[in-house]
Amino acid sequence: MLRSQPALRAVTLWKLKMSANEFKYLYGPVPSRRLGRSLGVDVIPFKTCSYDCIYCQLGKTTNKTTRRLDYTPLKDVLEELKEKMGMGLSCDYISIAGSGEPTLHASIGEMISKIKEMTNIPVTVLTNGSLLFIPEVRQSLMKADIVIPSLDAGNKLLFEHVNRPHKDISFDLMLQGLMDFSRQFAGRIWLEVLLVSGINGMIPEVKEIAALVKKIGVEKVQLNTVSRPAHEDFACAINPEQMKKLAGLFSCPVEILKNVSSTKLSETTGSKTTEIDILSLLARRPCTLEGISLGLGLHRHEAVKMLQSLLDKKLVSAMQANHVLFYKMADKKN
Repeated sequence: MLRSQPALRAVTLWKLKMSANEFKYLYGPVPSRRLGRSLGVDVIPFKTCSYDCIYCQLGKTTNKTTRRLDYTPLKDVLEELKEKMGMGLSCDYISIAGSGEPTLHASIGEMISKIKEMTNIPVTVLTNGSLLFIPEVRQSLMKADIVIPSLDAGNKLLFEHVNRPHKDISFDLMLQGLMDFSRQFAGRIWLEVLLVSGINGMIPEVKEIAALVKKIGVEKVQLNTVSRPAHEDFACAINPEQMKKLAGLFSCPVEILKNVSSTKLSETTGSKTTEIDILSLLARRPCTLEGISLGLGLHRHEAVKMLQSLLDKKLVSAMQANHVLFYKMADKKN
């Protein structure tokens, strides 16, 4: 019997839970190209999303939906955060993101409020922005410090090709949601624009996106390209030189996202880091050796030893993308 990837990830982590202290809803802090060291809060079941983007590092969306539910118990999430803080949490941001679209969680507004009552660490929401046309969704994000939505297309055809949205989400609805949110939100909005070579990364297509960004009105654009193994093989990265040229097409400030530098590696010895910490991280996204070391405060040599153990147990596999070696949860038959 062939297990689905979501089932495999859940079963693997459940088995290891018996021998290690696992945080079910928290992961990291992880190295973030946009947020420094970020503690992830994952409140959506794996690959429950309103999009099925061609570039997604998590693979195919297995539950494409716009239905907002309490997918995870708020009480349990907050208890984990309290425990994590009691262990001496050190990070730049607490980021609500993870394995799916976080605004699908019906209680995300209360979650943000409760987190802010517990800590002064800024709260960020990483969202695809697809549900911002719903007034309740916009209202639920009002207490966040930073919201990072996405805009990957300047027209309907590219939107449907790149993001492959749920049938209830039209290009016009998505765009209106972004504009309405920008007018109402008092916090900071950093708009991510992810460009794919040969698809939405040419000058005419980027000019269309830039014109819409000007209408939306944001603090800055975070210009991104494919950096991890993508859902579709044809989703390829744009070279750095071309990214610089494309950045010049925007009228607002632009930050080109780059890989995290190893010079920022934590001084932490990583003595408390376990294999399940690595698996919990890889269950959310593929990572390089450097990313694992930096995110978990683990010396490279220790990270290599743990990864080799996980490879030997066939819990983790290695793959190359854009000439970079990534580690991910292994595909298995059961």
